[in-house]
Amino acid sequence: MARLSSGPRRALRLVLAIGAGAALGLAYEPYDLPWIAPLSVAALLVALRGTSMRAGFLVGSGFGIAWYAVLVPWLTVIGGDAAIALAVLEGLFYGVFGMLAGQALRIRGWLLWVPALWVATEFATASVPFGGFPWGRLAWAFAGSDFGLYAAWVGVAGVSFLVALLGALLYSVVPAPRGPSRVPPRLAALVAAAVLVGAAFALPAPGTSDERTVTVATVQGNVPGDGMDALGEARTVTRNHLAATEQLARDVASGSKARPELVIWPENSTDIDPFRDAETRADIEAAVKAVGVPILVGAVLQGPGPNERQTTGVVWDPVSGPGQVYAKRHPVPFGEYIPFREQLLPYIKRLELVGRQTAPGTVPGVLRIGDVLYGDVICFEIAYDDVMDDVMDGGAQILVVQTNNATYGGTAQPDQQFAITRLRAVETGRDVLVASTNGISGVIHPDGAVEHKSGQGVADVYVTEVPVRTSKTLATVLGPWPQWILTGLGLLGAVLALVHRRRRRLDEPAEVARGRRLPDSRDLQVAGAGAEKRRESDT
Repeated sequence: MARLSSGPRRALRLVLAIGAGAALGLAYEPYDLPWIAPLSVAALLVALRGTSMRAGFLVGSGFGIAWYAVLVPWLTVIGGDAAIALAVLEGLFYGVFGMLAGQALRIRGWLLWVPALWVATEFATASVPFGGFPWGRLAWAFAGSDFGLYAAWVGVAGVSFLVALLGALLYSVVPAPRGPSRVPPRLAALVAAAVLVGAAFALPAPGTSDERTVTVATVQGNVPGDGMDALGEARTVTRNHLAATEQLARDVASGSKARPELVIWPENSTDIDPFRDAETRADIEAAVKAVGVPILVGAVLQGPGPNERQTTGVVWDPVSGPGQVYAKRHPVPFGEYIPFREQLLPYIKRLELVGRQTAPGTVPGVLRIGDVLYGDVICFEIAYDDVMDDVMDGGAQILVVQTNNATYGGTAQPDQQFAITRLRAVETGRDVLVASTNGISGVIHPDGAVEHKSGQGVADVYVTEVPVRTSKTLATVLGPWPQWILTGLGLLGAVLALVHRRRRRLDEPAEVARGRRLPDSRDLQVAGAGAEKRRESDT
């Protein structure tokens, strides 16, 4: 595949890229085959070897679209068109990657530039448009693997870099079809890949614990229905959580469960503003009174502006009532708010189901409950680096994820989000408590180990002792710097590759003239065009 002058070779590249992209989707839940990821990266680089920028864009786009088509079919719950649109949008980012990486493979240092360019691509997908969609990061596939322990040292972006680097090392083992066979460099690449994988098994697990622990309960009350109608009966959802909490109180009284110091309800455990609705407020206060400790309630509050709402976590104390409020900072576009609402609503009536616009919060979810600092993130926010960086900078000792996956019950989405949460536990060195309306709720330790994982579509109440941790992983100390540095290196590699490409194109005519290179078809086309112009001038 030296050049893309032939149609069959171009088609073969595209088929290889699409197959590699589809295979990469199998690295994630529910398939959970993480070691496919570096193989898929290697296959993509083989497809990109020797491509033009235009062909690289086509190959990379085919790879990315196929990847996301396998990764997020759960979006068809919203609509098949939404799933297709997302796969195409995210796939185009990898079209740009293919366009640039195909050129970067031609220059010295490509083994650094190409994996760093992958991180830059992930950074772009996690940033734009509308705040980005950081669901497809190589690192997430390794949440349950020893390789994922690198996250405690280099963060999520660093793990993605290492996976891409592993793929690049494997690619370097594949000989070029017309190049010399050089066994020593290929052997060195295999050794480097083996060392990179083997070192992961020697990494110490993060999360040094202090002496103290707190007892916390997560409540999954379950919801009626499924899909888009899962939360259609708002009062029933709240009362399900009330009933589960009252049962917890009875279990505590009987001695079958330990008395918690905090109870966590999930996101959307009440979709009716308890500050404005007396019945909902009474249900929450009944639950708080029954258990006798604070409840972190997932509540949708009206405001701050007209026709606006906020998705929040409200600390509800049995003595003082509602107190601290954390408002979700990353609402989901087209799920919780509609970009260009006035322009789109007349044409897409389905968007009316979104209801009022969700206004983003402005402060991190660091809540002091008793003498413990909890870092509260809500649902999809667990995938956003800036949210995690902010709660850790605020001193969070225990992480809480309030989530509502009811719309996607029975799909891979809850499992994928739970995997993301596992890697965040490793990265931050914190225990994570997950409370969901109907699954998946659970408890995750800093080494990624799962203490408890609920089923979907069932009620679940779990009480556990959680260490109060104050130590920091290297990843939390470094914060966003690994991602910024790797992104910068990726962009630098792209610039160097484009400069090299320009110089190569400028040097080719001179090489032909000096007889150092046989003319190719492009040279003959240029010469033919010049001759035609001379004939026209002669006439």
